[in-house]
Amino acid sequence: PVISNLSMDGRLTMANMAIEAGAKTGIFPPDEITEEYLQGRTDREYTVYQSDPDAEYQEIIEIDVNEIEPVVACPNLPSNVKPVRELQGVRIDQAVIGSCTNGRIEDLRVAAGIFKGRKVAPGVRVIIFPGTQQVYLDALREGLMEIFVEAGAAVSTPTCGPCLGGHMGILAEGERAVSTTNRNFTGRMGHVDSEVYLSSPAVAAASAIAGELTHPDLIFSAKK
Repeated sequence: PVISNLSMDGRLTMANMAIEAGAKTGIFPPDEITEEYLQGRTDREYTVYQSDPDAEYQEIIEIDVNEIEPVVACPNLPSNVKPVRELQGVRIDQAVIGSCTNGRIEDLRVAAGIFKGRKVAPGVRVIIFPGTQQVYLDALREGLMEIFVEAGAAVSTPTCGPCLGGHMGILAEGERAVSTTNRNFTGRMGHVDSEVYLSSPAVAAASAIAGELTHPDLIFSAKK
């Protein structure tokens, strides 16, 4: 039920992260949501492939999402996961929100909903990276960029930026970032003695406001 109701933005994020979970690829069965997403995005003919009705799978894993709480991947592996509640109080120097992993309009709406009417914690840098130019335009038209800037964040055009240690947000020695990107290997975002914690846009935005890793619920329960 969750997968069939999951938005395309959510599906793209999960497929993007499949390789980090040890898979070679992540595939979602095409359905009405897929076809609706493709309308107006391509005029090329395409063929829809589905699994055989009698297909047998080596293993089926069922997950009760009602039991899932926000988690964070600690340094220096995406698989080094802990509930964010266990990391409450870990100070951060930077928050990176966006990228190819969590930089779609749905992600930016979530982050903006947390930043609205609030300010980034003193001493914390926040950089927003929309995943594409279209996402950038959509966020601009919806007023999300204004919310980010008023909160104290810097907004970039789409780029890999600090995700692979390229530019705009390179971490110095001893610095720590929370990031919605997909990898946090040693030296991935800068100095070999820096740290990257991977999270959702909600956790990253909440942490940017608190100045430390924090559960989004704690931000909403606090006064603006």
